[in-house]
Amino acid sequence: MSKIAEKMRAATSKPAGAPALLVLEDGTVFAGTSCGAPGEAFGEICFNTSLEGYLEIVTDPSYAGQIVVLTYPQVGNYGVNADDAQAERPALRALVVRDMCPTPSSWRSQESLGDYLAREGVVAIEGVDTRALVRHIRDYGVQRAVVSTEDTDVAALLEKVRKSPSLVGENQVVGVSCDGAYSYTAANLPASHGFALAAPAEPRFKVVVYHCGVKRSILDGLVASGCELTVVPWDTPAEEVLAMSPDGVFLSNGPGDPEAVGETYRQAEKLLGKVPLFGICLGHQMMAKAAGAEIDKLKFGHHGGNHPVQNLLTGRVEVTAQNHGFCPRFQSLGALVPELSGGATEHAEDLREWGRRGVAPVVANERFGRIRLTHVNLDDGTAEGFAFLDVPAFSVQYHPEAAPGPTDAHYLFTAFARLMEGREDYLDIDIATDRLSGWKFGSTAEGEVA
Repeated sequence: MSKIAEKMRAATSKPAGAPALLVLEDGTVFAGTSCGAPGEAFGEICFNTSLEGYLEIVTDPSYAGQIVVLTYPQVGNYGVNADDAQAERPALRALVVRDMCPTPSSWRSQESLGDYLAREGVVAIEGVDTRALVRHIRDYGVQRAVVSTEDTDVAALLEKVRKSPSLVGENQVVGVSCDGAYSYTAANLPASHGFALAAPAEPRFKVVVYHCGVKRSILDGLVASGCELTVVPWDTPAEEVLAMSPDGVFLSNGPGDPEAVGETYRQAEKLLGKVPLFGICLGHQMMAKAAGAEIDKLKFGHHGGNHPVQNLLTGRVEVTAQNHGFCPRFQSLGALVPELSGGATEHAEDLREWGRRGVAPVVANERFGRIRLTHVNLDDGTAEGFAFLDVPAFSVQYHPEAAPGPTDAHYLFTAFARLMEGREDYLDIDIATDRLSGWKFGSTAEGEVA
């Protein structure tokens, strides 16, 4: 921390934390102060560009094995409410922020973020120039790092971080899934969210959820759209799931390298064509792996609530919430079907080209027939959504419930319900209307906005 920053803080009521260090495996060092639990944490460093929703980020199981940098400078100003948490406890390794607010101000706050992190044993560092850090990650990519409040020897920390395990090849899902099956219904919805959310639809569908690190708000979104859920562990045999006679199966989000989660994509391979499937994030990757897709590791991943995605079926752009570091290659799913791909016979390397052509291309997959590219990331041209045309299944790379984030992709829960109804037009939805579905926004008894 600079001398002027120290002088400014000394004039406030904010307490000074213990010294802390952040060291990247390429030798880059950032000094700061502790704002969470004391200790030393190793993981792959990444950044999240959301402007709010820090508790949802901290408790997202998809961050298992990672050190998360928040790009928004002040964090913690509205405190922590346990009903907003996405899991029982945080799965991330450490948190990096510019400034941690110790005195939150919100009618919903139960405690400060710093107190929450300390209670949950999460190492955190503040006083870091997060703008410089994020630019460094964008330039050089994600890499291993360590946050320590115990060791101030940079050389020693650098040696330790270079010996720490890589995220690639490790199954992070096993540590964040559930131990056994359980039900999740409208009775599990947080009562404190009732001021903003409408009552859920009456349950019409029995859905089995593969828990690969599912966020609670995704379960809430499924329940709100009329699903009665049975949540099962990540490696539950497909035969056991089919024996439950579900109307549909949902493959959840989750952390880490999809190549290491073999038991899930092998079950997805058995389920495709047997029951309607919907996958998001890691679930999207699991379905792509089941179809034989190659998986790319992204340079610095997609993490945040402001990623533009074009729906190739409608041409409309959705602002989406995302959290993943790997992505399937559409081109590896098979050869193009020219008559369903605007006459094209050659794949486009940058998938944004299909948006410019106004085409949602289709490939002939050896395992499951025709697969259509439905969504494309407008930042880097990667695949964001697939629809299987010969079996009832679709998937997206992002989080439609958006906690935190926008609600542009809420329609995908409605699409899943329509898929389970057997409708071929399940994705033909006006997203501008559906994005407000399920919200009250202070409506009065007469239906007027207060």
